Amino acid sequence: MLPTPQIDDCVRLAVDIPNLYLQRGDMGRVCSTWFTPTTAYEVTFRPRGLAEEVRVLVLAEQVHVEEVPRFAQ
Repeated sequence: MLPTPQIDDCVRLAVDIPNLYLQRGDMGRVCSTWFTPTTAYEVTFRPRGLAEEVRVLVLAEQVHVEEVPRFAQ
């Protein structure tokens, strides 16, 4: 079972979203979780070639949670 995205998780896009210039494999950060009418995740991406960030609502099956290595303190 895949981990459920949580706020501040780093996620990788599993599908293309061409109208927002997002491609499968783009990395983003979960900003918030929406619960109605279905669970969705607001994710901030920085598409290649665009100066501004893009915020998009995605479903859990559209992203994969990435394991970010922790740096030794």
